[in-house]
Amino acid sequence: MLELWGIVIICIICPLLGALPLIAWITQALARRKIAQLGTGNIGVSSAFYHGGTLVGVLAVLSEAIKGIVAVLLARAIFKDGSAWELVALIALVLGRYIAGRGAGTTNVVWGFAIHDPLAATFVFLLASVSFTIVRSRQLAKFGILILFPLIVGILHSEDPSHVVAAVALAVLLGWIYKQMPDDLNLPIEQAQPDTQAAFKFFRGEQDILTLDDDLNASLVGQKAARLAEVKRWGYQVPKGWVLAPYDDPEPLIELLQPSRLFPLVVRSSAIGEDTEQASAAGQYVSVLNVTTKKELRDAIARCQASYNSLSAEQYRSDRGVYNGAMAVLVQQQVQGVYSGVAFTRDPITKQGDAVVIEALPGNATQVVSGRTTPEQYRAYITDTDNLTSIELEGQGSIPAALIKQVAYLCRRIEQRYHGIPQDIEWTFDGQTLWVLQARPITTLLPIWTRKIAAEVIPGLIRPLTWSINRPLTCGVWGGIFALVLGERSVGLDFNKTATLHYSRAYFNASLLGEIFQRMGLPPESLEFLTRGSKMSKPAVDTTLRNLPGLIRLIWREICLKMDFQWDNRKRFAPALSQLNQESVEDLDPVKLVARIEDILELLRRATYYSIMAPLSTALRQAMFRVKDEELDNSKTPEIAALRSLQKLAASSRRIMPELDADKAFEELEQTPEGQETIAQFEKLLSQYGYLSEVGTDIAIPTWKEEPSAVRNLFVQFLQLPEPAPPKPLGKKKRGFVQSRVDLKGRVTEVYSRLLAELRWCFVALEQVWLKSGLLEEPGDIFFLDFDEVRRLVEDFEPDFVDRLHDLVKWRRTDLDHDRQLEPVPLLVYGNDPPKFPFRSAIALPDRVLQGIPASPGQVEGKVKVLRDLQTVVDVDKDTILVVPYTDSGWAPLLVRAGGLIAEAGGRLSHGAIIAREYGIPAIMDVKSVTWILQDGQRVRMDGYRGIVEISDDLRPEQEPE
Repeated sequence: MLELWGIVIICIICPLLGALPLIAWITQALARRKIAQLGTGNIGVSSAFYHGGTLVGVLAVLSEAIKGIVAVLLARAIFKDGSAWELVALIALVLGRYIAGRGAGTTNVVWGFAIHDPLAATFVFLLASVSFTIVRSRQLAKFGILILFPLIVGILHSEDPSHVVAAVALAVLLGWIYKQMPDDLNLPIEQAQPDTQAAFKFFRGEQDILTLDDDLNASLVGQKAARLAEVKRWGYQVPKGWVLAPYDDPEPLIELLQPSRLFPLVVRSSAIGEDTEQASAAGQYVSVLNVTTKKELRDAIARCQASYNSLSAEQYRSDRGVYNGAMAVLVQQQVQGVYSGVAFTRDPITKQGDAVVIEALPGNATQVVSGRTTPEQYRAYITDTDNLTSIELEGQGSIPAALIKQVAYLCRRIEQRYHGIPQDIEWTFDGQTLWVLQARPITTLLPIWTRKIAAEVIPGLIRPLTWSINRPLTCGVWGGIFALVLGERSVGLDFNKTATLHYSRAYFNASLLGEIFQRMGLPPESLEFLTRGSKMSKPAVDTTLRNLPGLIRLIWREICLKMDFQWDNRKRFAPALSQLNQESVEDLDPVKLVARIEDILELLRRATYYSIMAPLSTALRQAMFRVKDEELDNSKTPEIAALRSLQKLAASSRRIMPELDADKAFEELEQTPEGQETIAQFEKLLSQYGYLSEVGTDIAIPTWKEEPSAVRNLFVQFLQLPEPAPPKPLGKKKRGFVQSRVDLKGRVTEVYSRLLAELRWCFVALEQVWLKSGLLEEPGDIFFLDFDEVRRLVEDFEPDFVDRLHDLVKWRRTDLDHDRQLEPVPLLVYGNDPPKFPFRSAIALPDRVLQGIPASPGQVEGKVKVLRDLQTVVDVDKDTILVVPYTDSGWAPLLVRAGGLIAEAGGRLSHGAIIAREYGIPAIMDVKSVTWILQDGQRVRMDGYRGIVEISDDLRPEQEPE
């Protein structure tokens, strides 16, 4: 029993001991530096010496040595002296050190093993010291010790197999950790503390000659060399190359290479900080071509290194805030190009469109990038559909069209490898092989703003007042979630930059979100997986483990989500909504209205947290438990609950008055007592769901309470439809973890929507006061002010601001009207200053098959009706396939009568998808540019199981009569 408790103690105490960030505390206290935010981010002994100096390093060694000794002595106090459990204690210590403490645990093991087995430790130390002094390769010494250490243990303890197994396990664990963690010895020596630079130079040993076949570290050899090595590992053709790290002796590399006229070399810069997302440094550093002798090679390397310190290069780095690093040199086999050029995977001039822009000339690539010769220009449009790829080419010249298409395809695939970040790719073709010479981000096209997700969260045109409220609420909550996971690694991230407006539409910062997710150890596309059901690549194991404590905190929040909401609803939301319902806004003056608005916003800050977490939790659980959408009950979602109630009321009305004329339904209902009771029930239902609107997240849109015509139309349409079959009962198995989150999401949506409605009604009441006083001219003007401006008008009456108020509102109205005409707006916007007039690229029909996200199952063929907004009244029947830009609750009257739904934006959890599943209508979401590809009258076949839309070849759009 004592041994059992001993195992438990070791498995708990030792990881916690390893997780203690003693080195971080020591460095912070003595050197005033947070090493978790410096260099490699490791919290280890090497990092302490590098960033803190000798004293900090010595204390770091002592602190970690004590940990290793304590772990061994703890096991020794429970088990017999020298048992294998002492090595198990070190394994547990190292796991805690790596996962939570962000260190390798080498020092812990060295000192712990010295206490555990002094004889074996002495042998290992002597052999390791001798081998390192002779070989001078730290990599060989480090991994050699991991082989030597269990071998010596096996020789000395051959009679104890458990001892040998534990030693092997410890060595394997350390070896795995070494492969996962960046090495602090690779950091630039000149940036180390002065009193430790000599030691670092010694322990770095002789650098192996690096090649593009190696897994290169960009912080050591620069982004250019590291990226080319990465592209080569992916299987693309990159000329053979060797890399000279900063401060390395170039002579071994020069002796290795044998340049000649038959084997010419090119010497290129690969500076630290070059070819990054922040700065390309194009043309700042020297490249030397046609190096044919060793003397030329030596001179070319020297010239390339010297160019780093040129006045223009220093000024370039200073202007862009790029820190002064060092110059690595890339030496490559020179390819004799027949055709060469550069390709931009997105147009860097228009900053829009899907074209790959290619500039090319016969000969070597230097002719194109030098700017001395005008290249031929081409534009290639690539369309991927159902594993088929088609490329349309614009432009003519001497370059073979087949080669230009091959270049376009290659570049788009490399861009996809870099998660959609636009790439500037230099290439050459030698008559047989297409070579990649360089791949770097197009810095002028960053950040990337995306309408995906944003178009679903807050669709349509957005007015200033809506944005001034939604943006800080949404960005603040997302920032809190990210900071919860990242902890100190969130320092330097501006979460307010996660969203912006372009063309009066909401866009999310895909570049920033990708960086955040990568810091969290998640793939850049994680948000779209959670919210839209799109595919997600596997996360990196090392960064996921590094963020494990933060992810555990997030998982705990998810587990407690329902309990937390119930508490907040009972203590905050329900009492506040009850009080707001009892106090009429018409009785309040502007000062009290602003105070009421502030109170609602305080509630909305908490409600926004639940409105984000509940859908994410639902999507995550649904993916984990593989529950199909149609197996879930969305009856607690307000839109679905309202639809069911209206449908039930319409069915009872038909039974009472079977001959009811749908066009005069309400007039005829008024004529009978039963009909009057139906109207009373309708008014009660309208009061219950009056907080809903066409766009639930936009307070500028009138609610059902204000404009009940949408609900009346929906009721009338239900009168014309047959009574639907009751929903199938779901078994308990299907109402487990996932269903509880679906129900929670519905309750959260109700609270959030009611608070937004109350907020809108306050602003409308305030606007009425200002319309009467002449401060505003027409209804809706208040939504063209932001909230700070509204406060200024109430709290600080400024004559200058009041004098220009009418002009400000008119200008913003005009701007919104102008943006309304810009259709279709681009799905992606590159850079912070997009063109005011969106570039409309030709939309090709990709083999007459469109792909989207399957959102509601079923197969149907019908006639297309394209609706780009809800302003147009149309006739819809089961032969109609509605094609819309997005879906929200306002589209419900049309959706329930249509035969199918295709949307440009949205996912499986969007309003349209849920309503479509409720009424058995096939639905496909996220079909790019579909409102512009399809035309009214065109017939399509849609498959809601696979997310496929097939355009009928034999059935064209209806033609206008001549």
